[in-house]
Amino acid sequence: MDSFETLPEQDEAKRRLRAAVGEGPVHAYLFYGPRGVGKRRTAVAFAGELLGDPDRVARGVHPDVYVLEPLGDQIRIDPIRHLRRDLHMRPFEADRRVYLVFGADLMNEDAADALLKDLEEPPPYAVLVLVADELGPLPPTIRSRCQQVPFRRFSQRAVKAFLARRGVEGERLEALSRVAAGRLDRAERLLDADSEERRARLLELARSVYLDPGFEPAEASRRVTDLAYERAAEARAQAEEQEEDESAREREQRVRRAGRGAEREEILEALDLLAGWYRDLVVVAAGAESAVANCDRLAELGADAAHERSSAAERAAETVRDVWRSFEFQVQPGLALEALFVRLRRDLGGTLPA
Repeated sequence: MDSFETLPEQDEAKRRLRAAVGEGPVHAYLFYGPRGVGKRRTAVAFAGELLGDPDRVARGVHPDVYVLEPLGDQIRIDPIRHLRRDLHMRPFEADRRVYLVFGADLMNEDAADALLKDLEEPPPYAVLVLVADELGPLPPTIRSRCQQVPFRRFSQRAVKAFLARRGVEGERLEALSRVAAGRLDRAERLLDADSEERRARLLELARSVYLDPGFEPAEASRRVTDLAYERAAEARAQAEEQEEDESAREREQRVRRAGRGAEREEILEALDLLAGWYRDLVVVAAGAESAVANCDRLAELGADAAHERSSAAERAAETVRDVWRSFEFQVQPGLALEALFVRLRRDLGGTLPA
């Protein structure tokens, strides 16, 4: 039994990585796919198998594993420079060294350019594993020099099993497993007492676009950013509690970046919920209630999903997804969200109740 055996699903990724362990790895891999689908856990398992010491790698104490993670919303050039210096050190114990770069899609242009030099001609003992949620932000030159390993969303069955092990059951188990949309990190978050309140507030906001005659896009934007600021404050507080060997300036930067990263993540989660609600309106209008994600809100969806609203809701869902994709770039959240709600009101305003 290898380290991949306990990882749920992702059969194609595990097949490729088992072949790499058996036949010998190439110099660089790119794991990509949505958040919360096991990329990080699989990368650690892969490093453990390559080094022949899964236990120490899993505990984070193997000297031949180098881990680089983003501090907040970007990976800048200095951490890549540190990695490049380490890259030319011989292995301490094993036959090779493994470099795990989490959040690789958050590298800024300078960082990506610096890493590219070593992706072109890496030392023979080095294996780099880049882990990314999105391929789009990564330069084609980076992607082309890595063997790509795709990850998919988990099945609802796998998410249900995950939640059931945490004591969720009955109607709540069905609802949370659908809202999680194949992501275990989202399923984990939904167990938080505050998460259900956030979700309720966002779904109320989604409905107000077409139910509230006095809807104000600027106020809607503020409500989303307020949630993001709350999450950012929590992340900064957690970062401040961490003990790191760093200067006061480095600590300040780390805390600030943690806040920015959490703020961005919360906005993306909010956009996912909004898009999911408008998609559900289309699904219910088509009579396919069994495919609804927000299955615990069927009463509201049934009341809202008039057939004349279906095409508008379909446009609204795509509008939200367009804005979600725009966050690959450094957009101003407040302005982007206000523009979004202006467009949503335009899409759905004609469906206001008489």
